[in-house]
Amino acid sequence: MAKVRKIKGRRKVRRKRTSKKLSKSVLYGMVFLAFLSCSTLMFYAISSQDGAYSASADTSQSSQDTTTISFIQEIGETARQIAAQNDLYASVMIAQAILESNSGQSALSQPPYYNYFGIKGDYNGQSTTMQTWEDDGSGNAYTIDAQFRSYGSQEESLQDYAQFLQKDIYAGVRKSNTTSYQDATAALTGTYATDTSYGSKLNQIISEYDLTIYDSW
Repeated sequence: MAKVRKIKGRRKVRRKRTSKKLSKSVLYGMVFLAFLSCSTLMFYAISSQDGAYSASADTSQSSQDTTTISFIQEIGETARQIAAQNDLYASVMIAQAILESNSGQSALSQPPYYNYFGIKGDYNGQSTTMQTWEDDGSGNAYTIDAQFRSYGSQEESLQDYAQFLQKDIYAGVRKSNTTSYQDATAALTGTYATDTSYGSKLNQIISEYDLTIYDSW
């Protein structure tokens, strides 16, 4: 009988130990679930944040595209006609107007100035002074105050640009002296603008907005 009691006692101890093991397992399980929940929440929070940033960037890009497209539609046909009359690429003219005036949004391009091309000096005695960025020829940018031409209308700005490019220094920009608009944009780099990447920027704009459709006479 004594042996039987000892065995029963051992069984009770085992049950207690088993119960403790189960309690620890449950506790570990709860901790793991809590960790998993926190990780999941953090993942969704980060994903949502990334999504918000992405959506914001997409909206900004879409807004800029809309502005640029509207600007192209606004000056495109006039640019095509003037370019055809002056042996120039309308695609390059429009691309320069987009780049120089930030799609017609810069202060210099707004009325009463209408200077879409950043041409310095005066036009029929009319000018305005504004701050502008320059490139030292090595890719380093700096700002200066410069005098820019002021026009009475969009058409005057486009016409004066075409006349401005009749200078000998811009001979390499004309259609009759080139095989493609890329030759013209290359000829503008280091002459029209000090920006060492000026030509590649123009090429990107021409390609992105399919501006070569304006080069047909």
